[in-house]
Amino acid sequence: MTGMLTIERLVAARMRGDLGRREFLRRAALAGLGATTAGLLLQACGGGEDASADASGAAVGDALEDRLAIYNWSDYVAEDTISGFEREYGIEVTYDTYESNEEMLSKLQVGAAGYDVVFPTGYILEAMIASDLLAPIQRDLLANWENLSPIFLDPPFDPGNAHSVPYLWGTTGIAWRTDRLDAPPDTWATFHDPRWDGKMTLLDDARDVIAAFLKLNGYSLNSTVPAELAVAKRDAIEAGRHIRAYVSAPVKGQLIAGDVWIAQLWDGDTRQAAAEDPAIAFALPREGSAIYADAMAIPRSAPHKRAAHTFLDYMLRPDVAAAVADATGYGTANAAAELREPKPYPSSEELARLEFARDLGDGTRLWDRIWTEIKSA
Repeated sequence: MTGMLTIERLVAARMRGDLGRREFLRRAALAGLGATTAGLLLQACGGGEDASADASGAAVGDALEDRLAIYNWSDYVAEDTISGFEREYGIEVTYDTYESNEEMLSKLQVGAAGYDVVFPTGYILEAMIASDLLAPIQRDLLANWENLSPIFLDPPFDPGNAHSVPYLWGTTGIAWRTDRLDAPPDTWATFHDPRWDGKMTLLDDARDVIAAFLKLNGYSLNSTVPAELAVAKRDAIEAGRHIRAYVSAPVKGQLIAGDVWIAQLWDGDTRQAAAEDPAIAFALPREGSAIYADAMAIPRSAPHKRAAHTFLDYMLRPDVAAAVADATGYGTANAAAELREPKPYPSSEELARLEFARDLGDGTRLWDRIWTEIKSA
């Protein structure tokens, strides 16, 4: 943990009910107490096998489970994030990845039980909360909560952060090879340019692709207006005639190899590619784009909720958060993290062109149909 608690603070936290039995003993050991002394202190505090109840009445047990299943975006932690957690807590982690919010949500909706921590983007988090798919966050189990920047607290998609812990943020734009193009491709109309046929890719992500062509036409990226979506579909289908493929994270390797020169991509993934080839740069289209904030959340069906909270608290440590941001190239919500190359927040001019994606509600069905038509055209 960051900032080792004093014995007095440990006892006070236990007396308030902020620390479970096992966590009290673990932190007492870190503070240099022997097992006998720690046990006596625990008894003095009233040390039974307690449990913290979440808002649904389901118990978040005091006993720290020895397993944890994580479902995350690819390339979204540092190289030693998971192994460091396993070493410190003796918890065996199963780690699976996905390439879109919809892929993750679909898996949970069809009853894929077993995942303890997921990493949804704001708009999909909103839908998950509405569908009662997430367990409440037990704030008293997160000693490092105070490290979070107020900018990311109390978001509109999860008031009071009742079901989520802010993680990373970024924008969607255009990755490009500076050794193949003379100027930045700073417009979504680039994907209609026949000069780059077969050298471009779009994300395999409905929200990002349709959003790009909504913004190209001056519409909100959250539009559910059929006429506006028809225009975006028309332009997306036209772009599809010029691109190499719809592909998300794997396009980094194609950019590095020089097989792709222009790619719709997230800024953090672009930085990951640029770390291997400095000829790769990022452009934010002048028509505007999406800004997003991803969070950590615990599915209601999670079998290891205590271990899940322990993992969330671990991820809130400044050193862990900094390592993740440095490795991924994304901005961190952790204000205490000291990055090698801090990612600046968007300028006021950029913010004016950026928009958060929101849950589409009943409009989701229309978007799903349009996305199917775009990809099958």
